[in-house]
Amino acid sequence: MVRFGIVGFGNHAVKRLMPGFAKAQRCRVPALSRRDPQRAQDSALQYGIPYAFSSTAELCACPEVDAVFVTSPDAFHLSDVLEVIRHRKPVLVEKPMARNSMEAARMVEAARKANVLLGVAHNMRFEHSVQWFRQRLGEGAIGRPLLARATFVAPMLTSPRTWVNDPKLATGGPLADIGVHCIDTLRYILGDEVESVAAQAQYDSHSVLEASALGMIRFSQGTLASIEVSGRALYQTVIEIVGEDGVLSGLNALNVERPTTLELRRGYEVIERREVFNCDAYTLQVDAFARAIEEGRDFEISGEEGLRNQLVLDAAFRSITTGKIESVERPEFSASAL
Repeated sequence: MVRFGIVGFGNHAVKRLMPGFAKAQRCRVPALSRRDPQRAQDSALQYGIPYAFSSTAELCACPEVDAVFVTSPDAFHLSDVLEVIRHRKPVLVEKPMARNSMEAARMVEAARKANVLLGVAHNMRFEHSVQWFRQRLGEGAIGRPLLARATFVAPMLTSPRTWVNDPKLATGGPLADIGVHCIDTLRYILGDEVESVAAQAQYDSHSVLEASALGMIRFSQGTLASIEVSGRALYQTVIEIVGEDGVLSGLNALNVERPTTLELRRGYEVIERREVFNCDAYTLQVDAFARAIEEGRDFEISGEEGLRNQLVLDAAFRSITTGKIESVERPEFSASAL
């Protein structure tokens, strides 16, 4: 049984992680940390967690903690992850992995040097809907993929995670917070890497961060894709892959609260329609990370995978600034990570 400490125990931990851990078979949560000591104690009492700390270092030093899940605001990911690595404990960090690819590369290099397991919590790879897309595409159900689309919108201004609208704490607006899910999911489904990005953003008076964004992406094997995100709309997600021989589509494809309707169509004919529920995605994620620890192997979504997503985000933000198509850089690592 792997014992996790959760760093930055806030709304995400309450709403998503703790219900996931409650059903997990391989792990549990005996410790948490929050910057406010009183809030840390209150959260621990509320959720029956034995150990509460006000710093990442204190949590990492706890002998009852085998691994650490970093769920703090984006701006603290680098320092929190490096602290965990210094304590030689496996670390799973929330998405987006960092504020930019340089920070992400530092995490990857530090984990490599210390021989510490580093994973990124792209939980949607564990959703049954996403697995269906990947499986059907791999089976050749629609032939060669030509076009792809991932849409993710959510009312971020009313989110209990208030820091997501703070430019000092967040990597970006919806492009970074939910757009990174779209990037990672399409990379995973297509089994391909992004070559270039052309992006545009819309802004409003609520935040200096983008309110909505659109990214046009070229994958290395030729698939063209669009990513559409907004933080000013009611929650909705859509995935669609158009191939030479058919179309795969999913309404509510990237969510854990409502059923997802999946379809395989050829022309006007529906070949397959099914409904799946992704409610166990967070449980599957933490159990998978615990299994990787127990078996001494890499996690399915490594730090390198998180870095690749970060490089795509970097290119998208550059494109918004320059108005040009921006190439996605290849992963590089600094000579000194710490």
